[in-house]
Amino acid sequence: MEEPIRPELAEKYEKLQDILRSLGSVAVAFSSGVDSTFLVKVAHDVLGEKAVAFTAASDFVPQRDVEEAAAFTKKEGIEFHRVPFPILTVPHVKENPSDRCYYCKHALFSHMKELAQQYGLSCVVDGSNLDDDGDYRPGHRALRELGIVSPLHEAGLHKQDIRDLSHMLGLPTWDKPSFACLASRFPYGMELTPDGLKRVNQAEEFLMVRGFRQLRVRSYGDMARIELLPEDIPRMLSRDLREETAVFFKSIGFLYTSLDLRGYRTGSMNEELAQH
Repeated sequence: MEEPIRPELAEKYEKLQDILRSLGSVAVAFSSGVDSTFLVKVAHDVLGEKAVAFTAASDFVPQRDVEEAAAFTKKEGIEFHRVPFPILTVPHVKENPSDRCYYCKHALFSHMKELAQQYGLSCVVDGSNLDDDGDYRPGHRALRELGIVSPLHEAGLHKQDIRDLSHMLGLPTWDKPSFACLASRFPYGMELTPDGLKRVNQAEEFLMVRGFRQLRVRSYGDMARIELLPEDIPRMLSRDLREETAVFFKSIGFLYTSLDLRGYRTGSMNEELAQH
């Protein structure tokens, strides 16, 4: 690390290393996001070849994330396994109930636990941190039931701590936008299909190519609702980009395209739960 580290952050970082060291060997559920990239890096630094990365490949995960995971682990010399998983065949997931994340994570992490045992690894670890406690996350119950270890959470790390430490470690993900799985773009109760998930992914990639970083495209059948950072909204309202976006979205199946004036926010699909 080139820059000095704050004492309280150094303490958390040391605690994280101690936790990982005590586990002996780990399979890291690696999504290529901010948290899991930091976790797999530190796990490999501490445990060497006894830290292995498992990346799920499913309809819920953009292919770019799988490719980024493969590229990062290759660069760092970390053993990497792409884990194909037919998530829409898991009972209840396709129907998209409000606790969909529970069924999804229970099935996926059960599979990862089995793989970890086959590779002689003591446990599966994930990138949950303290900030994940603040939203409706039924998937956490599945992790607890399965005994999945969350070292970042145990070490007392918040999202900003992880970004700061990632920056100090020179990780390219230190300022990477947060992106939840593609299923989070649909209202609860709306059936999830490969075509619908693909359409949302195409819409978001269209906006990313045009320079928007933190965003969501929420899907309501033939209508899309775009969430952008408030400071990015004026640019989207420019005539050329507005028309280009509407034309492209229509070409992939959205008859109507709307812009959420409240802007991007995590868990906006959970707002409807609070009204019932």
